[in-house]
Amino acid sequence: MVSVGRRMIVIAGCMLVFVGTGCWSTKPGPEAEVLNPDAIPEDMPLHPRQNIYGKPVARSEFSVDPIYFGYDSYQVANSQLQKLHAVASFMRTNPGVLLVIEGHCDERGTREYNMSLGEHRALAVRAGLIRLRTASSRIQTRSFGEEAPADPGHNEAAWQRNRRAAFVLYRRR
Repeated sequence: MVSVGRRMIVIAGCMLVFVGTGCWSTKPGPEAEVLNPDAIPEDMPLHPRQNIYGKPVARSEFSVDPIYFGYDSYQVANSQLQKLHAVASFMRTNPGVLLVIEGHCDERGTREYNMSLGEHRALAVRAGLIRLRTASSRIQTRSFGEEAPADPGHNEAAWQRNRRAAFVLYRRR
């Protein structure tokens, strides 16, 4: 028979393993190029929807739906790879275009968790584009977490639309 003390130790150990495997580092992987805040010109607007890089690329010229993610995931699903290929192809044929990938989450989870998850989603898409031979110097990432929902609803359908990485393209000045 197992004593009560041993059961408590086993339960505590299981809880530590569960909590430890449920977290990940918020440090970007080696493929991420973190923008040095000291290198940002003082007159550069920091909001990614402002005119940071130049003139936004018109929707009529290029329009790709966001890449959608599963719940609590930043893995790019096979069903989303066609979108990734379309963006990479457009970037290759338009060398004067810069890309901002915006990572988004649904409203579940803490603000800090969702900001981290949104960044992981944007970085995962960025890594995929780099593997498809898009120059890393032409790609920036931003995380909005849960702050900019595509659908303000509070149900599974809305949450699915909000778990995304959106593309914003700019022509260089």
